[in-house]
Amino acid sequence: MLGVAGARTSENGSAAVVAEGASKLFLEGTVVAFQGLTLSVPEHDVLCIVGPSGCGKTTFLRCVAGLTELSTGRMLVHGQPVFGPPEGVAMVFQHFGLLPWKTVYDNTAFGLAMAGAPRATIQERVEHYLDLVGLVGFEHHYPYQLSGGMQQRVGLARALALSPRVLLMDEPFAALDAQTREVLQEELLRLMARPDERKTMLFITHSIDEALLLGDRVAVLTARPGQLRELIEVPFGRPRDAASVRADPRYAVLREHIWDLLRPEVVMAI
Repeated sequence: MLGVAGARTSENGSAAVVAEGASKLFLEGTVVAFQGLTLSVPEHDVLCIVGPSGCGKTTFLRCVAGLTELSTGRMLVHGQPVFGPPEGVAMVFQHFGLLPWKTVYDNTAFGLAMAGAPRATIQERVEHYLDLVGLVGFEHHYPYQLSGGMQQRVGLARALALSPRVLLMDEPFAALDAQTREVLQEELLRLMARPDERKTMLFITHSIDEALLLGDRVAVLTARPGQLRELIEVPFGRPRDAASVRADPRYAVLREHIWDLLRPEVVMAI
């Protein structure tokens, strides 16, 4: 049976992102990416979305970002319908999305510059977030001079420099080797533990482990057309660290449960 998420809200009663009966069709309705998704993401919550390839995860995120229009249903960000890129939303992409002809500094500053921020503000924010992600000393390097992990740090710094209230993460660590991925997961947990960096986050991943490590809830989607199979509460408090989460007996139980939900969907999608 498919689960439907109720309108769970934060302590102040607000939901940062709400999807109501959201569907997206392509090729004149012959291809349905996702269908009838209804869920809410409370302010400052992290929702991790897992599902088989092709179930519309990235397309859903693009609809939240206002980069793709829904076919049916509604998308709200901080109570406002999404008809284009909403204010206060930033996205981090899987393949870094850096401009190869710009330096680390200029890539980080790009969104702020496009928004017309004053030069002093740009400098202050860029320096602050490059320091936060550990890239001080690399300001004048170009993307080709950086490792994959460092490039993704630039992408994260660029998004954070915009001071978004909602951060959309489209498999940001998927292209990295396993060791670098674990390091960046830990770095993200460290950032999320800072009161001044609390964000509402939608995080797409194919990794159940990553979803349980980072998320407050995990939305499990079916094979295409993506529908909500189950919404799972993650019981680990914050701040959290990777070692403690993985050592918790509930971790293995939840991981097995999510894989039991996903396995038949993955087989169907092959």
